[in-house]
Amino acid sequence: MTLSLWKKVANNIVKAGLIPFPITDTLLEFLKAKLTEEQAKFLLIFKKPSLNLEQIKQRTVLSEDEILQMLDALMKNGIISGTRSRSTGVMVYSLMPLFPGMIEFSLMRGEMNEKERHLAKLIEKMFKELREGTQRNYDHLMPQFKELPPPARVIPVEENVEVGQEMVLLAEDASTLIDHYEHIAVTHCYCKQQKDLINDPCKVTDKREICLIFNKPAQFAIEHGFARPISKDDAKRILKEAEDAGLVHKVFHSKLDFTRDIDGICSCCKCCCGIFRLFYEGVWPLHTVSSYIAKPNHADCIGCGTCVEKCPMEAIYLENDLAEIDETRCIGCGVCAHLCPQNAMKIERIGPREIFVLPPRLNQQA
Repeated sequence: MTLSLWKKVANNIVKAGLIPFPITDTLLEFLKAKLTEEQAKFLLIFKKPSLNLEQIKQRTVLSEDEILQMLDALMKNGIISGTRSRSTGVMVYSLMPLFPGMIEFSLMRGEMNEKERHLAKLIEKMFKELREGTQRNYDHLMPQFKELPPPARVIPVEENVEVGQEMVLLAEDASTLIDHYEHIAVTHCYCKQQKDLINDPCKVTDKREICLIFNKPAQFAIEHGFARPISKDDAKRILKEAEDAGLVHKVFHSKLDFTRDIDGICSCCKCCCGIFRLFYEGVWPLHTVSSYIAKPNHADCIGCGTCVEKCPMEAIYLENDLAEIDETRCIGCGVCAHLCPQNAMKIERIGPREIFVLPPRLNQQA
């Protein structure tokens, strides 16, 4: 297959998502490691990211049986997702975006073999190329990033908040979300798996099965071997263990649209999480939505620095041996309040707010 055709496939995949990704030799190598030439040619029919079976038939010379075999192989490989339309019941096949999407599904099974190690190294190289591109074009790109939708919203550690009367899609406590969904699955955290594969393991927890998926995405992930079904009680236990480890709950909505269904909850650390680490590595801004903000109680604060150490956004600092908050960086996750040994930190609900923090400028010689 010619290089131009691989670039066309890469272009279709990048266009399927909302986050821009440069088409580099590393990306092409990643796709070649994931796809056969026959599969890559098939993906060229996805000029728009979602098609039903009848639309696919019109775009290929393959028989229906051959199409279904191709789709099944691509779904098992985390390249295409397949779900039934809520309105018509027709099966719709969607080309996964590169990130978030295809990159995560590449490592979600938690396997530790040479293929996964190769993919993890390619992902690391793609992130490095992203960083270099962002840093070279920093002033030009930042206004463009501001126009993109936040990839996730943060919900706080539940025991530290009073939950308001909110619609389920915008619920601010994890238990409400868990109770709302019939189908729940747990999968390996792709972020931590990728770091394990490049011998840079998580500094916060040794747990790996901590990402929750709901309803249709859960059914898809279970059917194709990316996740396993769990009970609501199991899901709540997993979230509680994540909270105790100091991880941040991030809710992901379908197509990054907060008015749509919730696909899942990730519990994130700043050393592994794609969103956090790409912020700290100077790739993308930290862009999220939260309804809470941290507030220190100076009367009880002893200046131990636990909150400073645990804050994933480095939004807390000590001044005159008392905790202070940089409210422009606080994402209201509640980690500080949950882990403060003196109960000297709380989080207050101030209404939904968008947080946008520019990534650091880095020395390009580093």
